[in-house]
Amino acid sequence: MIQFANVSKQYPDGIYAVDSINLHIEEGEFFVIIGPSGSGKTTVLKMINRLIPLSDGTISINGKRISDYDIHELRWDIGYVLQQIALFPHMTIAENIAIVPELKKWEQDKIQKRIDELLEMVGLEPEIYRNRKPHELSGGQQQRVGVTRALAANPPIILMDEPFSALDPLSKEKLQDDLIDLQQKIKKTIVFVTHDMKEALKLGDRICVMKDGEIVQIGSPNELLFNPKNEFVREFVGEGHRQIGEGFTLHNLLLPISQGEDAEQIISASASLDETLSLLSQFDKLAVEEDGQIIGMVNRQAIIRRLAGNLQKEVK
Repeated sequence: MIQFANVSKQYPDGIYAVDSINLHIEEGEFFVIIGPSGSGKTTVLKMINRLIPLSDGTISINGKRISDYDIHELRWDIGYVLQQIALFPHMTIAENIAIVPELKKWEQDKIQKRIDELLEMVGLEPEIYRNRKPHELSGGQQQRVGVTRALAANPPIILMDEPFSALDPLSKEKLQDDLIDLQQKIKKTIVFVTHDMKEALKLGDRICVMKDGEIVQIGSPNELLFNPKNEFVREFVGEGHRQIGEGFTLHNLLLPISQGEDAEQIISASASLDETLSLLSQFDKLAVEEDGQIIGMVNRQAIIRRLAGNLQKEVK
């Protein structure tokens, strides 16, 4: 879907924001880019829709170089959601959402139907919200409108640049959950930049860890947690779980023991998070023992959900 081949971005002072990276983002994938400040993650995102020009290499979408696309058509076919929501303040919510469909000369009946469809999809009743102005909405509601605007012309690709970082924790968690549900329905290719490892673990099909303009490791949440490539990844991913290390208990993560299921390894119910992660790097699932009895199971997915702040138990 999106292919980076030896892509670099060098500024006039000689500094490389991105240094000869190669990656492939699959169609329908939720691909998260994460790294410390100055790692190049936002530069990578903005090069996809040519907001930042490449210095070297090529970026292709479906085998066609982005430089070969008409720049307006390229951007109309790529939704973009910013941290700064950037809704036009003097336009209604419906008018904000309609911008790209109107530029693409959709018929008005189709545009109005699309507006209502999208507002309903993100939990905003069209009758209530379509004629309001942005200042009449909360920050979370405005960001929902930002998502609908990015989806308005049904683009195959959505770029999201730290879209929830300015929101309060409850609004942020709710929008993360809603985005997961939405992606299951729309199956877009989403490239999502964040500095929050918990958010990356929760949302990403794959996570790209960057440092100093280079890719350090690309992998699933499972791979990054249990098979970090080096100490930098181990430490960086570790920032996402240190905060919950204190007070960690396996009792909150227990899964029922299926009939006939054999344990690969036994772990004490009093084990620490680090001890649990260490064993789960070697075994897919563990039997949890307390007072000589097996009281349940724990697996890698349960730990990932815990680290991502999603405490829902696995459905068997």
